Amino acid sequence: MQETTVYGYVRVSTKEQKEDRQMIALREFMVPQEHIYMDKLSGKDFNRPQYRKLLKRLCPGSTLVIKSIDRLGRNYTEILDQWRVITREKQADIVVLDMPLLDTRSKGEDLTGRFVSDLVLQILSYVAQVERDNIRQRQAEGIAAAKARGVKFGRKRMVVPDEFPALRKNYLAGKISARKAAQKLGVAHSTFLKWNRIYSKEQ
Repeated sequence: MQETTVYGYVRVSTKEQKEDRQMIALREFMVPQEHIYMDKLSGKDFNRPQYRKLLKRLCPGSTLVIKSIDRLGRNYTEILDQWRVITREKQADIVVLDMPLLDTRSKGEDLTGRFVSDLVLQILSYVAQVERDNIRQRQAEGIAAAKARGVKFGRKRMVVPDEFPALRKNYLAGKISARKAAQKLGVAHSTFLKWNRIYSKEQ
């Protein structure tokens, strides 16, 4: 019988985040250190260098181990796609340590781990989508209610200081630079130039 090759995948969103907990969990599962791949990138998509390398290594009979499903990614639609690639195209197994039901290794003749895992992942995907829809609906309702109360959204427009016309006049006469004028007004250089354009159109 061919020995199963076990791989591990670790992901943290930023370089500042620590991967210790994930590494400890993979080592306890006896994943060889040289078979652990790690990305320090966001989980918004699967365009990650180490993950792509890992995917190429997976083959029929091998097993991929991750600590939790969100380490694989955040988008459940894409997770489902990758799950199919790994379990069907690559014919490899997946083990999610924090969720024992997400373990595609066969558990018996009547009900396989792959079937249970696919079903659980579909449910998780549905729940995640419903939650995203609910959040969007609550946000829309909250904004509508706030607008009804007269709440204004967006950045508050800056009031042009009384000193602006005189400084603008000196700027146009070449007596002062736009940057120096902006400093005197306590605003950004780009803000002074923007006010100058607006003032020119209004004249």
